[in-house]
Amino acid sequence: MSKYSHDTIVPFGESEQSKKQQVANMFDQIAFRYDFLNRFLSGGIDIYWRRRAIRELQEIKPQLVLDVATGTADLAITTYKYLQPNSIIGIDISEKMLEIGRQKIDKLLLNNHIELQSGDSEAINFADNTFDAITVAFGVRNFENLEKGLSEMFRVLKPGGKVMILEFSQPRKVWFKGLYNVYMKVIAPGAGQLVSKNKEAYQYLNKSVKAFPEGETFLHILQQVGFKETTLKRLSLGICTIYCGRKRIG
Repeated sequence: MSKYSHDTIVPFGESEQSKKQQVANMFDQIAFRYDFLNRFLSGGIDIYWRRRAIRELQEIKPQLVLDVATGTADLAITTYKYLQPNSIIGIDISEKMLEIGRQKIDKLLLNNHIELQSGDSEAINFADNTFDAITVAFGVRNFENLEKGLSEMFRVLKPGGKVMILEFSQPRKVWFKGLYNVYMKVIAPGAGQLVSKNKEAYQYLNKSVKAFPEGETFLHILQQVGFKETTLKRLSLGICTIYCGRKRIG
């Protein structure tokens, strides 16, 4: 499988651990402040992004959904709120993030509908053709091998099912791009250091967004692993993008 430049971008440059191990450790370290920093750094607009992304699945009315790289379960909770499938399973490699996600699900009394499991997106522990829909929010950038993770998602998706991926991208408008770059390079890492004592996590965010094969390039990768009817929609002047694809019947 092809390697992409973002596959080699890691949170801790001097560590000898694999990207996967480093990403798990990074999220374990920032889990206690992750939700707060998401709201703070995005001005709350990340809530709209998730809600808008979930609308892409309304037409298929999925009953069994897999949320990959679920983190603290924000997308899984949003999915249940707006689509009310029978069951959502969220997987993640960070146990600390999953702990916080489970606490949120407990408080919302959603234990009968959302289950969080420790799981690797590049070796998904479910049978072929299991899920009606698969979602990922801000997670595919963190895959150690992008094509392997996407191929696994394709494998466990039912024929006729739909994948929805929400991911950061870079704005196209020149006047906004300069502001965005200053924000990502200086302000976000500074806030990460102040609030979570972890500047590296937000420096990694900036580097991984810059290296990610976004836009039409990413659609091409989705097509290479088997997805059809691929689409993209840019949000908020291109700060993030919704990508969708289908698994053909037959």
